[in-house]
Amino acid sequence: MLVLSIVMLIVDTVAVLLGSVLLLRFWMQATRVRPPSSVAQFTFQLSDWLVRPMRRIVPGVGGYDWASLLGAFLIVLLASSVMFIAGAPVEMVLKVALYRFLQWILYGFMILLVIEAIFSWINPQAPLAPFIRALNEPLLRPIRRVVPLVGNLDLSLLVALVLLQIAQLVLRMVFGM
Repeated sequence: MLVLSIVMLIVDTVAVLLGSVLLLRFWMQATRVRPPSSVAQFTFQLSDWLVRPMRRIVPGVGGYDWASLLGAFLIVLLASSVMFIAGAPVEMVLKVALYRFLQWILYGFMILLVIEAIFSWINPQAPLAPFIRALNEPLLRPIRRVVPLVGNLDLSLLVALVLLQIAQLVLRMVFGM
């Protein structure tokens, strides 16, 4: 059992890294945000091996990089298949994979919001700050229309984080986790 736990830890660590890069790649294209060269180089070098061949099967439609999104799901599915080896039924592995995939998306948004908050406090002029701000803008724009500035303070980041946590709770309830 210890060996299986160690294998799952290693597989999950690699899967989270690859899945996060693939989700970031999808989100950058969906939001039409051009990444700084260092981020672009890291993202594309780490994910091209999967995305390029998948684009032959799953082309981009509507301006979205569906191959990156599907690739992220396949990475989650592969990581979750360790449960199958441990004796879990296929239905459970698929359910857990879908749950984890949606959870990764929510966590990704949360991480981007936290990074933006840190940049705004520490160094708003940091080279990556405009990139992170642009990635968060589609999430924050609708909230900013509803939540007014309070004493010249933008609370949209906080509201977005709370809404994402609520989405996680709902997701957990829907999947029975």
